Amino acid sequence: MATLLLTRPLASSQRFAAQLRERLGDLPVVISPVLRIDPISPGPDLIDAQTLIFTSQNALGAVPAGQGRRCYVVGPATAVAARAKGFEVIAEERDAETLFQRILADAPQEPLLHLRGRHARGHLADRLTAAGIATRARVVYEQLETALSEDAKTLLAGDQAVIVPLFSPRSAKLFSAQHVGNAPLLIAALSEAVVAALGELPVFQVDHALSPDSGAMIDTIEGLIDAGRALEASHAGK
Repeated sequence: MATLLLTRPLASSQRFAAQLRERLGDLPVVISPVLRIDPISPGPDLIDAQTLIFTSQNALGAVPAGQGRRCYVVGPATAVAARAKGFEVIAEERDAETLFQRILADAPQEPLLHLRGRHARGHLADRLTAAGIATRARVVYEQLETALSEDAKTLLAGDQAVIVPLFSPRSAKLFSAQHVGNAPLLIAALSEAVVAALGELPVFQVDHALSPDSGAMIDTIEGLIDAGRALEASHAGK
């Protein structure tokens, strides 16, 4: 069976590995993040903000308790983390674009504060402000590049298929830049933007999820596990 190589930040990789095993059973998994999350003090303006936006649960690790303040979030995991921290979730959407549309429909009168990482896509705060909804952005965590582990390098240098789920264009770029070895790569990409970020990475197969969420990624990985088995069978028959 192909081995899964998880490159998300450590806590996110551990959570996703647990989800994978719950859905698909015991799987060989190597965790080797290409990013590390480092919280940044959010600053005094967070104290005054009553309605927040979280597009990643990573931001919740850098903020104090919500104490009943309201928030918009992307994804079920972020919603769970926000409620656990004492925030009231107004709306949970599957991605930043649908969240943008939801906030436009709600047309909140109070200013919003988007708490995000240093590297972000979509310019959500700028777009909302341009649409008439006053929104500021505050960077509350860094996403720092880390090197692939020796276990990951050994895996990639082998001859067995490796399934690599990639959840962001930046992760895809970092993995592509660090990749070494000739193991057949089966890439599960969260979106077409992630596929585009792979650049010239030599891959045996790349599939992108039908929707940008963990459940769809696991569906994609399940298909790649079957592709890995077929690849192994073809090699065994030679």
